Parts: sequence; structure tokens; C-alpha cells
Amino acid sequence: MASALLPLLLALAATSAAAGRLLPYDLLYADGVRAYLAREWARAAELLQRSLHSYAGLREARGACRRACRDEAAFARGPAAPWEAAFFDRVLQRAECLQHCLGRRLGGPPSAHRVSHAIRRDFERREPYNYLQVAFFQLKKLDQAVSAAHTFFVANPQHLQMREDMEKYRRMSGVKADSFRDLEATPLWEAYEAGLQHYNADEYLQAVARLEESLREAMSALEECRTLCEGPWEEEEKEEEKDGDQEEEKEDMQPGLYEAIAAHYVQVLKCRQQCVIEIATKPGRISATEDFIPSHLDLLQFAYDQGGNKTLAAECAASYLLFYPMDEPMLEKMNQYRTELGKDTTVTARENIQHYVERSLMEKKLIYYAVEHLGGTFNDPDLWTPDELIPESLKEQQREDQEKQKQETLDVKEREKRGPLPFEGITVTMDSREMNGTQRVVFDQVLTESECLDLLRLTKAAGGTGDGLRGRRSPHTPHERFEGLTVLKAMQLAQNGDVDWKDAKLLLQASEKSRKIIESYFTPGKKLHFSFTHLVCRTAVEGEQEGRMDLSHPVHADNCLLDPEGNECWREPPAYVYRDYSGILYLNDDFQGGGLFFTELDAVTVTAKVYPKCGRLVAFSSGKENPHGVWAVSSGRRCAVALWYTHSPEHAEQERLKAEELMEKAAAEQDKMDGQLHQRDDRGSSSSQESPMPSGRAKTTRRRHKPSSDGTQHPKELRPRDEF
Repeated sequence: MASALLPLLLALAATSAAAGRLLPYDLLYADGVRAYLAREWARAAELLQRSLHSYAGLREARGACRRACRDEAAFARGPAAPWEAAFFDRVLQRAECLQHCLGRRLGGPPSAHRVSHAIRRDFERREPYNYLQVAFFQLKKLDQAVSAAHTFFVANPQHLQMREDMEKYRRMSGVKADSFRDLEATPLWEAYEAGLQHYNADEYLQAVARLEESLREAMSALEECRTLCEGPWEEEEKEEEKDGDQEEEKEDMQPGLYEAIAAHYVQVLKCRQQCVIEIATKPGRISATEDFIPSHLDLLQFAYDQGGNKTLAAECAASYLLFYPMDEPMLEKMNQYRTELGKDTTVTARENIQHYVERSLMEKKLIYYAVEHLGGTFNDPDLWTPDELIPESLKEQQREDQEKQKQETLDVKEREKRGPLPFEGITVTMDSREMNGTQRVVFDQVLTESECLDLLRLTKAAGGTGDGLRGRRSPHTPHERFEGLTVLKAMQLAQNGDVDWKDAKLLLQASEKSRKIIESYFTPGKKLHFSFTHLVCRTAVEGEQEGRMDLSHPVHADNCLLDPEGNECWREPPAYVYRDYSGILYLNDDFQGGGLFFTELDAVTVTAKVYPKCGRLVAFSSGKENPHGVWAVSSGRRCAVALWYTHSPEHAEQERLKAEELMEKAAAEQDKMDGQLHQRDDRGSSSSQESPMPSGRAKTTRRRHKPSSDGTQHPKELRPRDEF
């Protein structure tokens, strides 16, 4: 946390403890959220702040007690009782020490502070600050609102709603630049990034000062993280067993004493090993900085060398070689330093780095032994782990997994390079790899500019009749109007003379062309049937875009119910579970906003963006692997053909079959009229006589609002719940 905030939080926590008890942070958090939902802003702000103070105090108490009890209950040297009695004697001493220490610091039983995984995750993700910023804003405490919002946003930079809020705060008068501060910032990253800036600017004296500070903070953070790994046993998240017999069977399968101890201890060791990933990952980033500790030593070695301090440069080089003992460039530098410093000068690695490496190697050895003999997996976070430390059986399994992954990658590449596409001139602009996902692709030049204009003309001509969505507010946002046209309605409007037959036919042809492209790319040899086809337009409502915070279409998946909190998508009704692939064929780009984006299952981490343009077709599988949404259309009118496909013939689009029948009937009628014209021409009649075939707004005696071809009126409310 920020140097100014941490003492405050700990002081508040200590004050609470001194008053008799540190209240559990999950209870304070729950009460704070309840107050927030009740719009009791002052109470919500107070409780949420107290929950953060309690969380900080609990972490500090646990770390302090575990460090103190580790030293107090250390194993004695010399003759001892049988190993089992000696071992458990120390274990019981440590447990008693922890209970007493935590009870004294917390002012109550430590068990009261055990919280669910979901609550811990909320605090790790800084969720309380999300509530706090709204509460402070409602209380007109703008400075505190901005700080809370910024603190949340630093750890969640892909959160779309908060991104909008941050832009809103920046536009507000009275908001100062220094209000945008991270209340949980650590000195580690500020020092590290400043050190890199000095290093890249060849300012080596300043660089070593900040990089040394960064390294000290990193080692301290590692120790704190390792201490907090000594928490309760956590089973892998599984679906809860509700059946009584299954519960009884589960109890019978509980591990014995030594198996349980081994499993919990290995969990602690794995957690300690992963601490380097935690401290090397900047808040808001997904990936850790590679080789975080060794890279510090590499940078320091060079900076000290350039600054003329060969002794410390040699010390850093020796420390780096503990991680990579066969690194040739560093070995050459070591020889150079020994020559420059003289043979009588002893060069040794830093003691704390030597301890860190030896301890880490010991833990890795135990973990690999457990994985080899007791089962489980281990994702080693370090690139420097010696190859000889990994058991041969695990190396073989690792090679098999790598080969399997390589083959899967080749299979995907083979699928995506399959060609040629069924139509000339179409290009693959982005594939799955470039879109950071699976079963995603963007094609361009599917339609010409002229064809896009014809389909846009169809949307305007149909606007006065449409399919019941004329001028209506979008079902997803009050800031946009939503219009839609099905292929059957387009044919019926053409039949009534309201739109041009040519444009209606083009809608059928363009959607069929898209189907063939998607089928040939994703499922060659396996038929894709239309599930639904919809020509849709979204128009920004003028005068209602200022301060807008919502999306044109919230994040969703097309064949399952998205559950961002549980990181799951449930393929069950009322979702369209039979959908297999989806597509969007864009018609224009003369509007603002309206881009498509893909996310992780959390619905906030954006993985890919697609910007509309005429003739661009984006296609993807409809399942949980492709959650997606649409950014707000803030100006203009965005039109596209939304397409869904299924492998199931029984779920094929029935309206499309009727539309095709109408088209065939119209074509037959046209052929008949052409034949009659030829007969009249043969008899000398005028060739300029107007054909009675309806084309566009030609003369017609048909009713303007005719029922469908089967004589029934289709209910207007039967529309898909999710439009792109």
C-alpha cells in the first residue's frame, strides 16, 4: 500500500484491536454493500473503509504472528525424542503460538476471520473501492471518489464501466490531477520503473539507487507473501455434491493423517513458489515481468560497471550466476572483474540471494517429488530451474504435453490456412491467434460498396414498416433506437411493392454467401444451417449521449447464459443452446462507436476488438469461448446483418424457407411475364410497355399489409433476445 496509507490502515486496525476486537472484514464488507444498495451513502462509505482497514490489519496480524511463532517454535539441535514426537511437538507449539498471538492481536477467536474464497477474491481485486467511489461521489466527496475509482481501475484496467467513469471524472471541473492516486500502491513498482527510466537514459548512479530499492522491496514482498501462504487447506473448486450417498462416499475418501499433512504442505510450498509471480505482476497487468529477481541483478551488474564500481558489479554478477551458472556472457564478465580486481579479491554472491536460491531449490525438489509419487501438477514459475531437478518421468510427460500442444496448434493453423475460400477476392484479415482466442476470424471484401449501399437502402425503405421495431428504443439501452428486418419480412415487403425485389434478394444472397464462407472455414464437410438472420440498425438518440456510461449491447455469449461471477457460461434454456456459429456482416462505418469486442468469461477483460466497415464479416463459435459485446453507438446509425447458424436441421430457420419460396415464386412469375412480353413483341406490340411485375415501388394491386404466405400473422414480439 502507499506509504502514507499503510500506517493509517494498520493504526486503525490496531486501534480496533486495542478497543477489544478487530471485526471480521467480510461482515463489514457485507454490511457496507447492503448500505450501498439501500443508498445510505455515508454508512456505506464508513463500513467499506472499515472493511479495508480490517483486511489490512488481519494480514498484518497473520504475518507478524507467523514470523514470531516460526522463530519461537524452531527445532532444537542435538539429541531429541523419536522424530514423530519431536516433529509434532514443534507443530503443536507453533499452532498454540499462532492461536494465542492472533487471538491477542485480533481481540477474538481467529476462526471468526475465516472468509469465503469469493470474498477474498473481491478484496484481491479491490472490489470495495468500486463501491466506495460511488458512495463518495454521492456524498459529494469528489477527491476521495476519484482516488477510490483510480485505485480500483489500476488493478482492473479492462473494466469497461470504470473506464467510462474515469473519463467522466477527468472531464469534471474541480478534479485535481493528484486526486488520481493509487491508495494501495507499493514502493516496489514506483522504484522499479524509475530505475528502468534512469537505466535507459544512461543515468547509472540514479539507476542503481532505485533498482536497489526495488530489489529490497521485492525481497520483502516475497517474504510477506510466503508467510501468508500458511493459510487453511483449500480444495480445488468442484461442483458441490448434494446427494446423500455421494456425501457419505466423499467422507469415506478423506485422506489419512500423513496424506492430509503432505497435501496441505505441498499446497503451501506451491503457493510460496508462486509468490514470485505475484510480486512480479504489476497491478492491472495479466502477465508477470519475466525473471524479475535475476533481471534486477543483471541490470545492477551493468549499471555498477558503467558507474565504475567494479566490486559491486562483480557481486551482482556472482549473484546472477546462482540462477544461471552457465550463462556465458556473465561468466566472461566475472573473469573480467576478477582480473580487474586482482586474484586476491574474493568475489561472493549476496547472502540473501544465495539463501533465496537454496531455499527455492529445496522447495522445488520436494514439490517435484510429491508430483511424481503422489500425483498432481506443478507450474514452475521460474525459467532458471535446473533441468536435472525435474524427474525423468515428469520430463517425459512434459514432452508429451508439449508435443500434444504443438500438434493442436498445427491443427488450428491447418484449419485456418485451409483454402481457398469459396469466393474470390475475400481476405482473412484476422485469425484466432491475432484475436487472442479460439474459433474467431475476420473476413474483408465479402460485399462491394454498391452492395452495402443497396442493403442500406433496404433498411431505409423498410423503416416505415419493418418488423415491429420501427423507431423503438433498443431493448439493451435507452440511448439508441433499434430497427430490424427478417428475410421473410423483406420478401413480403417486396411482394407488397414497399421495397425493391433486387434489394430483398440481395439480403438472401449476402447471408447465404456468408454462410458458405463460415462453413468452409470452420466446418468443411459439415453442413451449417441458418438459425436466424436479422438485418439490424442501431441509431444514437440525439441529445441523450452526454455522460452515457452503458454499452450498445452488454457482454453475452450466443448459446449459453454467461455467469461472470462464477467464470462460467451455462448451456441451458432459455439460452439458444442449439446455436453453433455466429456472424456479423457489416454494411457501413459512418458512425461513432459501435465496435464489437470479445472478453474473457469475466465479461470485463477485453481480448479482441473489431471495427465495422462495409463488407467486413466477423465469425466465431457461439459458445463460452467467445463472450462478446458492442460498444455504445454515440453518433449516427450502425447497420449489419446478424447471422446465427446451427448443425441441427431441426432448428433450421423456417422463415428463411418461406422467404426462399416467395423468391422462387416471384422469379417464376417474372419468367412468365418475360415470356408474355416476348409473345407480344413477336406480334408487333410495343416493347416499351411497362411490365406488371412488381419491382421497387411499381404499380401493384396487392394489399400493403398482407399476412404471411401461410395465412397467419407472425407475432411481432418473437425476436431474438440478443442482437449484435
